[in-house]
Amino acid sequence: MKAPTLIFGWGNPSRGDDALGPCFVEAMEALVERHPEWGPVDCLTDFQLQVEHALDLQGRRRVLFVDASLTASPPFTVETLAPARDGSFTSHAMSPQALLQVYCELEDEPPPEARLLAIRGEDFELGQPLSAMARQHLAAAMAWTAGWIEAAVPAPQKEMC
Repeated sequence: MKAPTLIFGWGNPSRGDDALGPCFVEAMEALVERHPEWGPVDCLTDFQLQVEHALDLQGRRRVLFVDASLTASPPFTVETLAPARDGSFTSHAMSPQALLQVYCELEDEPPPEARLLAIRGEDFELGQPLSAMARQHLAAAMAWTAGWIEAAVPAPQKEMC
């Protein structure tokens, strides 16, 4: 059974700060494991979004897409997404909006609630590790995401007398 929440990061771990998406997912997997009160959260990573990832959205209530960005305001930005057919719709790599559009067409229903967490990076050179700034931005994004997950956890029901 799929978890209602999916965290999906993408990027190239060999290209410096482009590894922010996969590094975020790896860190979130460890954090989710330490917080069973959050309930089930699935984590997924890949080099890029592709059409077949629309199947990973099935049965979800919400999805957090995570990617590195050269243009996001530091330390990160969060954007609510809507399905859209854009220039990436027919290309090898897709935007999250195009992926949501594919989901709509496959399932004939609205996609899960989706947001894009764009973490600011500065050095995307091949063979470089995460920059010091990217590590700071990653920590800030992790803190925000912990709050995002916690906000969806239902309050404990009061005991009946």
